[in-house]
Amino acid sequence: MLQGFSAELKRLSIFVAICLLLGWLTGHLLLVLDIGVLAYLAYMLWQMSRLNRWLLRKNDEEPPEATGIWGDVFDNIYHLQRHQRQERENLQAVINRVQEITSALKDGVILLDWRGHLDFWNPAAQRLLGFHTKDQGLSVINFIRHPRFVSYFEEGNYSEPLELPSPRFSSKQLQFQITRFGKNERLILVRDITQIHNLEQMRQDFIANVSHELRTPLTVISGYLETLADNNNLGPTWQKPLQQMQQQTQRMALLINDLLVLSKLETTEVGHNQKLIPLEPLLHSIRNEAVALSGDKEQEITLTCDGNIQLLGNEKELHSAFSNLVVNAVKYTPAKGKIAMRLWKDKQNCYFAVSDNGPGIENKHIPRLTERFYRVDASRNSSTGGTGLGLAIVKHVLLRHDAELKITSEVGKGSVFTCVFPLH
Repeated sequence: MLQGFSAELKRLSIFVAICLLLGWLTGHLLLVLDIGVLAYLAYMLWQMSRLNRWLLRKNDEEPPEATGIWGDVFDNIYHLQRHQRQERENLQAVINRVQEITSALKDGVILLDWRGHLDFWNPAAQRLLGFHTKDQGLSVINFIRHPRFVSYFEEGNYSEPLELPSPRFSSKQLQFQITRFGKNERLILVRDITQIHNLEQMRQDFIANVSHELRTPLTVISGYLETLADNNNLGPTWQKPLQQMQQQTQRMALLINDLLVLSKLETTEVGHNQKLIPLEPLLHSIRNEAVALSGDKEQEITLTCDGNIQLLGNEKELHSAFSNLVVNAVKYTPAKGKIAMRLWKDKQNCYFAVSDNGPGIENKHIPRLTERFYRVDASRNSSTGGTGLGLAIVKHVLLRHDAELKITSEVGKGSVFTCVFPLH
């Protein structure tokens, strides 16, 4: 480009020198210079006209022949066009590849612009939600009008997926997961979880039905065992077997009750029978129950409440969760041990903690403590009469109250179980 510019300056200098010479020979210096300038401008306009006509053509023909700086201009623009064309082809190849990949997915993929309007969707999303080409640019809420989706979409907290009935097929259950990217654009993944949902429903129904049906025969067995235990004619040989059978029937009854509680927590709608609950009277009641359960172990059970704290929730569910934590502490803390119940709050959260100086739990077990039937030690539940469902119930109750359970423990020094409730 610099060489072409230098050549053009050299050509212009020669042209000006010729004009000056002709003007001096003819005695009309200014007139000849004016004519020369007009001729040079006409040449430049002609070259710009050629450039404009060439740029307006949409074919890939090579640029017109030109010399000097105009030759460089034509060549540079031509090479720039070829580079841009190659970049467009590469970009289009990437877009085509992405479209092929998304078309092969069984899950729906939806891209939204910064306004929340439809920008792109794959065939799976079109099949699940019934989109059409004319729908591009419309708000996604026009097609998924369920109040829970609208709230989920507008609140902007996409840490957990949302499960809803399909707006198109009443028999299908869909899962929506939204992710932000770019300049407040959003990606929605739509998954058909109908089979998983049906299996989970079958599991819940099975547990509820079996637990309910087991109650009647277990009550009959327990009644006959009590009758036999009161019969003095059986002799001392039968006393120990009858006592063990009674213990196991009591444990089975506790297990059935816990299964029914879990089933109810899973199947009833969140927010059921919620009201503002004064927590101090509830915790005093739980402490009294714990003292009675402790009995001859002579454990020191204390309760500390910071002020008159109220919580919006289901009283029966909260009683079950708090009671399970305290009962576990009573069961696993040795005789004359210390158990502390504490309630307090700060600007963001309300806290209820149960601490003990029992044997403690190894760190490797803590992440799995809220799993159903998980046992740190296989002998612990059988010796204490536990069902292995207490912490699972606590977890479900807290989830229904937008709360979480935090566990800290040290072997040989004890454990602390803390329920954290957001005040909003």
